[in-house]
Amino acid sequence: MSDSAGGKKARFVQTTVEVEGRTETRVVEVPAFEPAPWTADTPLSIVGTSPPRVDAFEKVTGRARYTADTVRPGILYAVIVRAPIAKGTLTAIDLDTARAMPGVRGVMGPGDAPAGTRLFRREVSYAGQSLAAVCAESLLDAERAARAIAASLVIAPEPHAVTVDDAIAADAPPVRRTGNTTEPDIVQRGDIARGLAEADVTLTREYRTPVALHSALEPHGAVCEWTGDHLTVWESTQGIFRVRSDVAKALGVPQSRVRVIKDYMGGGFGAKNSAGPHTYTAALFARALGAPVRCINDRRGEQTDSGNRPATVQKVTIAARRDGTLTAIALDALIPLGISGWEGGPAQIFHELYHCPNVRTAETMVYINAGGMQAFRGPGYVEGAFALEGAMNALARALEMDPVALRVKNLATHDERTGRPFSGNRLDECYAEGMKRFGWSSAIDHPPSALSRAKRGRGVAAQTWPTGGGPPSYANVRINSDGSVDVLAGTQDLGTGSRTILAQIAAEALGARLDSVRAVIGDTERLPYTGNSWGSMTTPSVGPAVRMAAEEAKSHLLEAAAQMLEVPVARLGTRDSQVMLDADVALSFSDLCRKLGNVQIVGHGSRGPNPELAVVTVGAQFAEVEVDAETGVVKVLRIVAVHDAGRIINPALAESQLHGGIIQGIGYALFEERHIDRASGATLNANLHDYKVPTMVDIPAIDASFLAGADPAANHVGARGIAEPPIIPTAPAIAAAVADALGVEVCSLPLTPWRVLGALTG
Repeated sequence: MSDSAGGKKARFVQTTVEVEGRTETRVVEVPAFEPAPWTADTPLSIVGTSPPRVDAFEKVTGRARYTADTVRPGILYAVIVRAPIAKGTLTAIDLDTARAMPGVRGVMGPGDAPAGTRLFRREVSYAGQSLAAVCAESLLDAERAARAIAASLVIAPEPHAVTVDDAIAADAPPVRRTGNTTEPDIVQRGDIARGLAEADVTLTREYRTPVALHSALEPHGAVCEWTGDHLTVWESTQGIFRVRSDVAKALGVPQSRVRVIKDYMGGGFGAKNSAGPHTYTAALFARALGAPVRCINDRRGEQTDSGNRPATVQKVTIAARRDGTLTAIALDALIPLGISGWEGGPAQIFHELYHCPNVRTAETMVYINAGGMQAFRGPGYVEGAFALEGAMNALARALEMDPVALRVKNLATHDERTGRPFSGNRLDECYAEGMKRFGWSSAIDHPPSALSRAKRGRGVAAQTWPTGGGPPSYANVRINSDGSVDVLAGTQDLGTGSRTILAQIAAEALGARLDSVRAVIGDTERLPYTGNSWGSMTTPSVGPAVRMAAEEAKSHLLEAAAQMLEVPVARLGTRDSQVMLDADVALSFSDLCRKLGNVQIVGHGSRGPNPELAVVTVGAQFAEVEVDAETGVVKVLRIVAVHDAGRIINPALAESQLHGGIIQGIGYALFEERHIDRASGATLNANLHDYKVPTMVDIPAIDASFLAGADPAANHVGARGIAEPPIIPTAPAIAAAVADALGVEVCSLPLTPWRVLGALTG
């Protein structure tokens, strides 16, 4: 023992530290100290409060760096040349003229890209397909050269099919070599025939939903730079590790030589889950030219070649006894995926939302000569909810039964599809709270409108969505030598507030002040692996890993403090970045770490396996509308939404998710629809002027809330996902309100004036 200042004896303690990525056990000399009294000046609870977003300053000041803001020394600009028609064979293309134009550094066309990129083919399958690309010293030079190439294209046109009806016609042209349709995917339980025979009321409806475009404010884009045989990609993406995997595979390089960075992004909604033509184009030019290259979609490219929510045609039969007990639900659906897509459709919600012994769904995927589908916020469930909930509301009218009462009578008490019990499902409470907030009653009155021709109506719809998250997700929590904290996770923030959420989880688990915690995300090279931010998975997947890492770091911290204080660990706790001894004395994290020396205390965490339970977020939405019976214009007056999503980490951010999903749902209900010229196959409204999304004038009063309470059976944090659920019931609730106002159903989306008037006139 050596003497320290004041004659007190210094001590030696053993602690685990991380140095340059290695975990080491060290014995360090610790000076003697006097514990300081602790005074609380911040609340104990951090999770469940609404501190400002940790990145708010960067965003409001314009300092947040998006992909388009990435500028590297000597950067070049790439532009993609796209097919103007839906199907044909490229027979001639002039690349030489573009090569000779001012500022042009490189041109690629058919045969110039690896097969894995699927770029620059001569066979044209949809309008918007990439046929060539040019790279130049300025964006203006690149655009001029791209126009020259586009003017030179000679495409021998071939018959095409750009609608589902065209593709399934007896004389339909072939869209893909394997055929235009898949075999029906049939899932059933019980006996539909028996269920129909037992029913007192049976009805059948056909529902149609449109192709919807993601229309994110920030288009797809990438900046690529090679350093020797190592590639760095700055990408606007929902999955940095998936982009790394895609690029490495397509270019034939090890994943260890590809680094993907994503700092900020302006929306994805499911379309940015993988690498795309823009990524490969930038990477190939960068490798060939020895310079960094930026390739960002223009708006037309974004709206035609970055994915979409596919249309559906859904024939629904629903049957019930006179008291409202469901006896049968049947769905036959056609889903035009575009030229490609994953085979998922609207059927799943038919098996999950209600208790019904006899359910049969059949989905047939149809290929058409249009851009391929991509996941879009609540994929399949949004389309399915419009049909299922529309049928439920029609059934309620046929039974002369309150639509909420019909739903409550048929609540699912477990996952009807798998038989698993729920980790938690409080949909009945969502109905009750929503009815109270909305002022719903069985005998709904219709308040008079200022216009005599305007009719008011009210409607309801419900949702379910699997939101348990899952492995693999990893995180590290690092307490630095000054007591500050870094949360390290290779996830990404889509704009939902992931940095704030993860910082809150870590701060509460550590007992640290939130302002001392920083979440570091979005880099495949320097951060532990997590999956894509899709399916409402980020918080329930990454959150538990962060909490585990924070708890381990806290354990190491308290072990060191216990040796320093010469007390049992059991007597110590943490609060507000201080180590507490019997709740009345404290040593700050910074003092403790300073006494330990220039070291770091690191905790590691991972997301454990999912429980043998069904983890879902459920909710109910109520809508009030006003419909002009002469013009067919629908105006949404208010939406009340109540959802059950387990523990809410940050109520303000969670409410923002509800508002965002509901606003997108309003767009889906009233405006959004891709229009294609059947003659050429070109999209007619591939911009944000003609493809209408809601503006402030279209947004009604929104009362959005969550039920209080955690779901400890779901995961280590008790939270479920909340991103997808709010969009699912919005359109069917609005459609139900329109039917209530007019006395007739409108079974096709969007609820445009001509569709409304068409329903009124029969």
